[in-house]
Amino acid sequence: MRQFVAVLAASALALMVGACASPGPSPGEMEIRSGVIEQINPTEVKTNHDMGLGAILGGVAGAGLGSLIGAGTGKDVAIAAGAIIGAVGGNYAQKQYFDKPQPAQQVIVRLSTGVLISVTQPINTQLQPGQKVYVQGSGPDTRVVPQY
Repeated sequence: MRQFVAVLAASALALMVGACASPGPSPGEMEIRSGVIEQINPTEVKTNHDMGLGAILGGVAGAGLGSLIGAGTGKDVAIAAGAIIGAVGGNYAQKQYFDKPQPAQQVIVRLSTGVLISVTQPINTQLQPGQKVYVQGSGPDTRVVPQY
């Protein structure tokens, strides 16, 4: 039973840590397009900063508190239960107190090819409608920056 609980706890910890991993930057060239800003709209984006950190810290704290309870097999069960309850509580606390929407802007750009695109990004006060800009990158990493 003790080995089962240890394997279960190790698997849960490995799963939580693995879920926090993010792929590194991909090598290669970055596409830069040019255009003119047609419109800027204020909006909000949900932050993804430190996703899973609350669950990990809560799980570790719960396992630590669970280790103070009981002896023998009961202690192993208390550690596992404490880790699970702590992970759930830590994740909930992170969502409630730290994952607040962040101010952002939706920038609509008419590219030099005539295509109209929309980019949602953190607020850049240097951007104004009618301004010539570069559109860097693709996907969620796309950013609109002023041409100088």
